Amino acid sequence: MWSYHPELLARAVPRYTSYPTAAEFGDAVGPGDMANALAGIDVDAPVSLYAHIPYCRAICWYCGCNTGAANRTARLATYMARLDEEIALVADRVGDVRIGRIAFGGGSPNAIDPALFVALVARLRGAFRCEDPVLSIEIDPRGFDAEWAAALGATGVSRASLGVQTLDPQVQTAIGRVQPVDDIHRTVALLRGAGVASINFDLMYGLPGQTEASLLATLRDSIAMGPDRLAVFGYAHVPDLIPRQRRIDSAALAGAEARFAQAALAHAVLIDAGYVAVGFDHFARPGDALARASEAGTLRRNFQGFTEDPAQTLLGLGASSISDFPVALLQNEKNTGRYGMRIDAGGFATARGLRRTAEDRGRARAIELILTRGVADLAAVAGIDAVRTQLLAFERHDLVAWQGTTLQLAADALPYARTIASALDLYRPSAPGRFSSAV
Repeated sequence: MWSYHPELLARAVPRYTSYPTAAEFGDAVGPGDMANALAGIDVDAPVSLYAHIPYCRAICWYCGCNTGAANRTARLATYMARLDEEIALVADRVGDVRIGRIAFGGGSPNAIDPALFVALVARLRGAFRCEDPVLSIEIDPRGFDAEWAAALGATGVSRASLGVQTLDPQVQTAIGRVQPVDDIHRTVALLRGAGVASINFDLMYGLPGQTEASLLATLRDSIAMGPDRLAVFGYAHVPDLIPRQRRIDSAALAGAEARFAQAALAHAVLIDAGYVAVGFDHFARPGDALARASEAGTLRRNFQGFTEDPAQTLLGLGASSISDFPVALLQNEKNTGRYGMRIDAGGFATARGLRRTAEDRGRARAIELILTRGVADLAAVAGIDAVRTQLLAFERHDLVAWQGTTLQLAADALPYARTIASALDLYRPSAPGRFSSAV
């Protein structure tokens, strides 16, 4: 059982899918930075692609993604045409790079016509050196059908992540995502029939009206459907940043201690069901590639969360997508209309981001090691004494220990991992209120 120390979780912290985080992005970068970063890519090293489809058939109130309603066919077609142009722009600079993985996210990629998706995959395969890439996609089970399943089978998609969140009808109503369990069963069956070998369920705790009993029921029903992976996220309620969350009753949200108990429950139930804990909020079957990476010490962390992807460079395509280079984090224009205008004018759509310093890169690697392996040598981190001071309270509770300059997290420190990692974050004092609860 995890020990609850509320004073150690009092500060809101990022999820650290990058460092520096998106909260530090500014407009001092632009298309020229994208051109320079692309020119510096090692064409012999594996590179990953991410294509963003910023549309959903229905907008869920809790969601923080950059997405809009897929209610106009012409708008979707226009966006896909601009995305095609951006692919050509990027491929013209680095078409010879070896693409190891292609991820399609959103929004909900299955909000578009499946024929458009098949064409998009063909365009990417033709534009880049794609010998045998791993293709993954995010799926909204609402509206997923046999035609879409056939498209995934035809394009070779081998991994799918389903937005399940909760199977409790009352909680679904409270977050604006009514999704009968039959939709999930049907989608899983269609995906398995299409040859999708790895299925992930995204679940959430800390939702309005959610109790340990309702979470337990969701966990048990989800396990019975046989997902290969599960990610169990704490709901981030930040209505000042995400206006659609104002439709959620804040008074119905669980308190800090109840959230902690729900996170601990999910961890215990999934471990008892035979899943391997991967990082602090992912779980995978023992033979899954993610579980193997965790056990082998090769686990990584990027904008998709915990991953076994070894690529050091991620190219983001589409509105609001982020490209992750060793030297920079570069985000496209978020507004789809302005994104399209930039691309149609023949230039990159880079609008925000930052240039990474050598210190940023060193701290980013240390944070990643803390979150993925639970151990990191901080000898190269400037100001290590300040880090030690920040972690004294964790040390007193036996959640961390030091061997020289090496920081080691205890087995029961998982719920505190993000807060521990934040001791290395030089930017946090400047943006203390832009994140959600640490658990």
